[in-house]
Amino acid sequence: MLNRTALEALTRRPLPFLRSAWPWRCAAYLLGSVVPGAATALTAAAVLALPMPLGFVAGAGVLAAAILPVAWFERRRLRLVDGVPLPETPDRRRREAGLAVMTLLAMWWIDLLMVAFTCAGPVVLMLTPLVQPEASVLPSVVAVVVGVLLLPVAAYTIAAWGGARGAMVRAILAPAGPELSEVLRSRARLVDAFEMERRRIERDLHDGAQQRLVALSMTLGMARLDLPEDSEAGRLVGLAQQQAKQALAELRELIRGVHSQILTDRGLAAAVRDVAGRSPVPIQVDVEMPERLPAPVEVTAYYVVTEALANVAKHSGATRGAVTGRVERGTLVVEVRDDGHGGADPAKGTGLTGLADRLAVVAGRLSLSSPAGGPTLVRVEIPCA
Repeated sequence: MLNRTALEALTRRPLPFLRSAWPWRCAAYLLGSVVPGAATALTAAAVLALPMPLGFVAGAGVLAAAILPVAWFERRRLRLVDGVPLPETPDRRRREAGLAVMTLLAMWWIDLLMVAFTCAGPVVLMLTPLVQPEASVLPSVVAVVVGVLLLPVAAYTIAAWGGARGAMVRAILAPAGPELSEVLRSRARLVDAFEMERRRIERDLHDGAQQRLVALSMTLGMARLDLPEDSEAGRLVGLAQQQAKQALAELRELIRGVHSQILTDRGLAAAVRDVAGRSPVPIQVDVEMPERLPAPVEVTAYYVVTEALANVAKHSGATRGAVTGRVERGTLVVEVRDDGHGGADPAKGTGLTGLADRLAVVAGRLSLSSPAGGPTLVRVEIPCA
C-alpha cells in the first residue's frame, strides 16, 4: 500500500481500509502513549505524597527524568501513523522536549479515553449474552449485531484521531518553514523545465530527423522504380526502403512517448484513449472531461496513466484493464484497474514512487490497492485549481 499516513489511508474505499493494518496501527499508536504517561503519573503521585517541599521537588524531578526517553519514544512511534521521514531542524531537542511534556501531562490520558470510549460501546454490545445471560434471545442478538456494525465506525474514529494526532506531532517536530516552501517551488520549476525540454526534443525530432527519414524513404522508392525488380541492386534498395520505414515508425513511437501531441491538441481524454489503444492488454477507457484542464494537471495525469498502463503490460499478468477519469468537486480523479496477480510494491522498482513524487509537485495524491492475487487499483487525485 502506498498510503504513507493514516489520514491518507482514510481516503481509501471502506473495505480495503478496514482490511488494512491502519486501524490497528493507529490503535497501537494511541495506546503507546499510555504506558510512559501512566507510569510517570503514578510515580509522580507517589513522590508527591512526601512532605512538602520535598514531594514537589521529587515530582518535578520525575517529570524531568522522563522527558528524554519519552521524547525519543514519541519521535519513533510516529512511524506507526506517518511513514514520511521527519526532516532535521536546528531546534529539534527543544521541540521534542516540549512534545514529551505535552504527552506526559495531557495527551496520554486523552488518547486512552478516546480508545476506551470508542471501543467500549461495540465490545459491551457484543458481550451482551455473557454480561446479561438472563436477557431474552432477540434483544441479545440485536445487541450483538449492533456491536458488530459499530466496529467499522470505531476503526474509522481511531484512525482519524490517530492520524490527527500524528499530524499534530509532525507540525510540532517539523513545521513547514520558508526553506521547505522554497524546496517545493524549486521542484516545481525543475519539473516545468523538464517538460519544456521534452517538448523541445519532440519538436526537433518531428521537424528534423523524422522529415529526413521520410525524404530518404521516398528517394529509395523512386530509385527502386528505375531498377529491375529481380536485380540484386533492386533487392538491396527495397530492403533499405523497408528499414527506413521501420526506423520512421520507431521514431514516431519515440516522439509520441517523449510528448503526446494529442494531449496538447485535444486534451487528456483523447490522449488516454490513444495510449490505451496502443497497450498490448485490452483497456476500457471511460474518461470524461467537461473542459480542458490546466496544462500541469493534464500532463501529470497523462504521465501517471502512461506509467500505470506500462506496469499493467509488463508486470501484472492482466488480461484486461480499465481507466476512468472524472472531475469531482474541483479535483481530477483518475483510476487505473487491472485483473492481474496484484502484489505491486513501490520498493520493487515499478515506478510507483516516482509517480507519487511527480504528483506531489502539483499537490496530488496517489493511492494503491494491490493485494496478492489481485486486482490492482491505482487512484490519482489532482487538484484542478
